[in-house]
Amino acid sequence: MPSQWSTSRPRTPDRTTRTAPRRTVRTTPRRTHDDAPDTAGRFDRLAGLDDGPERDALRGELVAAWLPMAHRIAGRFRDRGESVEDLRQVAALGLVKAVDRYDPARGAFESYAVPTITGEVKRHFRDRMWALRVPRRVQELRNRVRVARRDLTQNPGSPERTVADLAARTGLTEDEVTAGLEALESFSTLSLDAELARGEEGYSLADTLGESEGSYDVVVDREAAKEGLRRLPERERAILYMRFFEDMTQSRIAESLGISQMHVSRLISRSCARVRAEALGGSA
Repeated sequence: MPSQWSTSRPRTPDRTTRTAPRRTVRTTPRRTHDDAPDTAGRFDRLAGLDDGPERDALRGELVAAWLPMAHRIAGRFRDRGESVEDLRQVAALGLVKAVDRYDPARGAFESYAVPTITGEVKRHFRDRMWALRVPRRVQELRNRVRVARRDLTQNPGSPERTVADLAARTGLTEDEVTAGLEALESFSTLSLDAELARGEEGYSLADTLGESEGSYDVVVDREAAKEGLRRLPERERAILYMRFFEDMTQSRIAESLGISQMHVSRLISRSCARVRAEALGGSA
């Protein structure tokens, strides 16, 4: 009797504990998030509709049903310099793209929508949040260096890592790591009116910038006109010198050369046109 009790009693609990959880998992599947509605039937119906009011209305229902999930994904990117409202708009745009491109035959909508919405938000940060547009390669270097520095200094009291440490961690060259570190500090620009030093000798960034020097244009124009002036006949060079360097009037030039003022005016106009044409690369 004791042997029968000892051999038969354990079987029933073992069989119960093994089969009960399996039946529960099959009949009541668990969802990862509460904002993942059951819209499989509506997506199947959407795939069979042609463009028109009915399809547009159903598409709007699906977007509204999954909008809480898009807002949740947008919330992951808060405190990165962009308002939550703008992030939600970007995530909603990604959701619309996901609804339009989703194929029900390829699996659950959530599996497709989450990376689509996340990618849209990341593209927003990559393309819109930089105050100064930088090359895509530099942005990628920035992200790799940022992750490596975070991983190497995640323990409290960890020393600041050197460029060589980050290069070994990321597999980049030290020059590439340096470019990534500079990009980390360049996500936003500094105002030209920002004070760079404290105290009475403080100055702004605008004070360190050079101003346009007008005399540079004079040098460029003079060098461009030099060859054309050399090719002019001697009398025309003399007339231009008297007019523009000695500030003589056309009447005085005419009296000095024994020609009419009208002739002096024509020579000046013709000489200037020739020199200008040669300076600009045209024909005289």
